[in-house]
Amino acid sequence: MIVSLIDNAFLSIVASAIPASTVIVLCATGVMLNERVGVLNLGQEGLIGIGAVFAVIAIQTFGIESPWLALLVGMLGAALLGAFFALGTVVIRANQVLIGLALSLGGVGLANQLGTNRTGTPIPTSSQFADLDPGGAFSSNQILEAFLGHDPITYLAYLVIPALFWFIMFRTRHGMIMRAIGESPAAADAVGATVMGIRFGYALLGAAIGGAAGAYMVLTITPTWSQDIARGRGWVSLAVVIFAAWRPYRVVAGSLLFGTMISFEATAKARGWDVGLLSTSDIGFLLSMLPYIVTLLAILVPAGAAHFGHRVHSTDAPAALATPYFREER
Repeated sequence: MIVSLIDNAFLSIVASAIPASTVIVLCATGVMLNERVGVLNLGQEGLIGIGAVFAVIAIQTFGIESPWLALLVGMLGAALLGAFFALGTVVIRANQVLIGLALSLGGVGLANQLGTNRTGTPIPTSSQFADLDPGGAFSSNQILEAFLGHDPITYLAYLVIPALFWFIMFRTRHGMIMRAIGESPAAADAVGATVMGIRFGYALLGAAIGGAAGAYMVLTITPTWSQDIARGRGWVSLAVVIFAAWRPYRVVAGSLLFGTMISFEATAKARGWDVGLLSTSDIGFLLSMLPYIVTLLAILVPAGAAHFGHRVHSTDAPAALATPYFREER
């Protein structure tokens, strides 16, 4: 009996952790691409919100039925916001931290305003991403279903996108130039790289992928719009990139860890966990703090280890991160 309960709880956590982590995988991938070229974008909360509300508007206002088109609309909305960020940080060369914070606060506020009359209105099932179901033994096996019975965006986020960007970053000349711009833009410029163009392009791409994370939330996880929909996932994504040492597959692993922390709360409430004097709501409240506690540890532990002389890869940020490039100072 106890073993059965543990198995069921484990499978429940796995089944909810994988899609929950997909949001963080997508958002963190966008952050990683930004930071690899030296651009620090702290506006992930706003990008998630804009991506989500634009996808909702596409479906509920313009009657778009395809979740793929709604996802694209969410990405375009976030990319538009990212263009303003890129203009301010790459072209005008303003302080990236301040512009990123403005993007985060402004994006969340704009998304909440656009979604004011849409709160609680459900997304039609036909406009949501459906889980893949090959049938046969797959459908009757709870373990296979928990690990593999997910929507196509999950497979793209966990397998295709990391493999694609790993190959680009570490096996192509473009990837070498990309990483060089993040380390020494002056040196990259000296060999003919278009530093501002590449930084601007990846700022747009990173913002679009962050918007995809928001759109995915309303098209799969919580198929309705709600205020402040990101709920800290953007900040967690920033920590994941540090934890992952700016490498694609580590981003996936780190995101899965944080997604698992997020799924504990949902599982506890769904299964009515209580321990002694702690009620289900008390346990849910305590578990809701786990992702942020792990976020702090992911940042503080490597920094502390580096302080005491232990070299940790996750402290090796791109040397030119958050540093504007002035070609005339080369």
